[in-house]
Amino acid sequence: MTFGFCFGVSLLLSLWSTAECSGIPEGALHMECRDRYFMIAVDLSFTGDEPLFEAVDGTGVYAITRQYSAQCGYCVRLLPLLGRVELRASYFSCHAENENDEVFSFNFTLTVTREGRENTYVLNKTCSPSLPWSPREITCEENYMEVSVRSEVACPPRTVTDDWNALKPAHSSTTSDWQVMFQRNELQLPAMNLSEARKQGYAFALTDGRLVFRTPYGQPESFSTEVNGVPVEAVHATLFSRQSWVVLMVDLVTACSVYEGSYDDSSYMVWQTPEVPYRRLYGTQLNVGLNGELVAQPVAEERLFVVDNINATVQISVPLTAEGGYRKSFVLGDLVEIYVFHLYLEQILADEDRVETRVRFQRTLSTPLLPHPVFTENQTVVDELAFTVYLGDVPADVALVAIYLNGEEFTVQFMNASSHNITKVVYPNNTLGYTLTVPFDDSVVLLQFSDDAVLQYELNINYTLTVLPENEPFYHLTSVMAFVDASPPAFDAVCSKSGISFRRDHRPYDSLWGISIGSDLLTPELAVKHGYIMSNDSQSLRLTVPLFSHGYKYHGVTLNGFYGTFKILMRDHETSEVESSTIKSCPFTANELILCSTQGRLTVVADMALASPIGGLPAKFNLVDKFCGPRENNGTRALFSFPLNTCGTTIKLSMGNVTYLNEIFYSGRSRVPSDAVERVIIQCTYPLASLHRLFTTFRFESDTAGIGSIIHTKRPISDMPRLTIKPTTALQTTPASPVVSFMRADSPSTRYIRVPSFHNLARVLRRKEHKDPRKVNPALI
Repeated sequence: MTFGFCFGVSLLLSLWSTAECSGIPEGALHMECRDRYFMIAVDLSFTGDEPLFEAVDGTGVYAITRQYSAQCGYCVRLLPLLGRVELRASYFSCHAENENDEVFSFNFTLTVTREGRENTYVLNKTCSPSLPWSPREITCEENYMEVSVRSEVACPPRTVTDDWNALKPAHSSTTSDWQVMFQRNELQLPAMNLSEARKQGYAFALTDGRLVFRTPYGQPESFSTEVNGVPVEAVHATLFSRQSWVVLMVDLVTACSVYEGSYDDSSYMVWQTPEVPYRRLYGTQLNVGLNGELVAQPVAEERLFVVDNINATVQISVPLTAEGGYRKSFVLGDLVEIYVFHLYLEQILADEDRVETRVRFQRTLSTPLLPHPVFTENQTVVDELAFTVYLGDVPADVALVAIYLNGEEFTVQFMNASSHNITKVVYPNNTLGYTLTVPFDDSVVLLQFSDDAVLQYELNINYTLTVLPENEPFYHLTSVMAFVDASPPAFDAVCSKSGISFRRDHRPYDSLWGISIGSDLLTPELAVKHGYIMSNDSQSLRLTVPLFSHGYKYHGVTLNGFYGTFKILMRDHETSEVESSTIKSCPFTANELILCSTQGRLTVVADMALASPIGGLPAKFNLVDKFCGPRENNGTRALFSFPLNTCGTTIKLSMGNVTYLNEIFYSGRSRVPSDAVERVIIQCTYPLASLHRLFTTFRFESDTAGIGSIIHTKRPISDMPRLTIKPTTALQTTPASPVVSFMRADSPSTRYIRVPSFHNLARVLRRKEHKDPRKVNPALI
């Protein structure tokens, strides 16, 4: 860290009015008049690290060097942490033009060397003090002490009790020139004329109304002492001149606290000064602030400053969070920080005659290097199937630039374009927080599967941060783990008018299970075969099952609607045992519907608008057996539900299928109404391979549900047994043999008929065909 002539670091500068200055970029120069000094600040990005200020007056141009600045009332500070160089000039500085102590004009030049070339810029400003001058004012700057007193001589209304021995050197002087005497630790030093005193680094000035004395710190004639335990540097100077028999003397004593400040480990920076640094004075008011701003003590305390008077010592405690303070991060192995405060303090004192003395302090206070550890917090919610890790308390001058996840580097700039996500939050206390999200199924996550069916996810994180503007890197490491009970996945299901849609987000361990519809494993080929719509991307699996597709179960059928249920099974990948299922039932509506159950029941909702006479009553509808009427009916639709071996059902046998047929009639005076324009034939077809018993009065057994059809045919039509009937569903069955036989489904001659095999049935049918293709004796099959 580099410091300028005032030997300190600085805090953030307050806003200054911008002066127009040719050649200096806008915003790089700031100049402002304060109550007792003039200030210039220029950005180091413009000046470089070696700017040169020069003071200009009618006598010439004077470089403001380290020694010259302390003697002439200037303080130049190079502030690399703030990126600025600052000049403070006392109103009584050597080259300020003074008009009646009311108007002060300053003229400076700034020389900047850039790329080996020097450029000089002129800086001018005129200031007027915002406060009237007190009879006695003392400035304790960072590199000099200055005292000014009113030049009028007034005799006090009290008896002077000073040691008259102090007058002897002045009385014995043989010259009328002004001289100065210094007193150090009760020791009277020989007098010297002002010219000699200036060579020693002291400055004297007589304005229209004030006498000014200035001295750098550490002069041979100054002395250090302690006042109530506070280190103080003092200079006791007496300025005198003998005019004939009259001796004029001016006491120019000044004392300034040189306490450097301390950090009390409770988030406060502490500075001290004696309550009364001079004899025969008492304190009347205290004003305090930062960056040259003074506010009364109560206002400062509202801003969380703590002002105490402890054993006649004023103690100022500045909170680290004080507005106007400055902090900077550094890397010394770990992350550390320093806080810097430019304290401005004013003590208003008075003597017994109520003559006022104002003492002002300019002090730069800095904490030691303090550790500033960042922290991480594991905010992972296992049900969200993603790691969520929070990195907090990151200072505002520290940036997160990259993250290593299990050794693989990801730059923060591009993280959100992938499955990883990083979000930044800015807090009012000038700290940042970062939230990292990484899905469990990301390829960078380490996964282990234990014998007790627990999945262990592990993510080792190395945050790469950098301190700005130096771009000095440091690293913060953490490791997080998550444990998941490996339960079978489940689908979300949604009903629609045309079917049911299933959705399941992928999880890393879903490969432990297989998805099946019944006994069939769900594959793209199976989906195409049954008319399912399946999409499977990197995020989720979606399956849309149209109504009446393979796998549906139906129940609650009425004329108003019915329920369709579809089941998805999750099977163990190794054993094929069913471990869970997703079942969804949805209400549907259909103008017509036919269902053929595995138990041999036919349920049909048919539209009879064209199969009945005009004005016909639905109650007149029946099946081939006129005693089999509808369960429900309305104006044009009727609902029937009956066993396949009843109600006059006819069986059609072929080489591959068994079909049960019936017809819905209007039962008027004639069997077929003369004004009806169509017949309604209903049928259920079962593949022979799925049947265990072909038909029976008491029992029906099939492995699969039958394929139902509602056939609306125009009249006239040939015999019902010779109808060519095509299934209306998408399921493909074995093509029927040209050899076809018919029989009544409710034959009373046997309880049930066994179907030993497809080949036996085919032989029987061929043997009987030449006798009578219209009839087959059930007892012979």
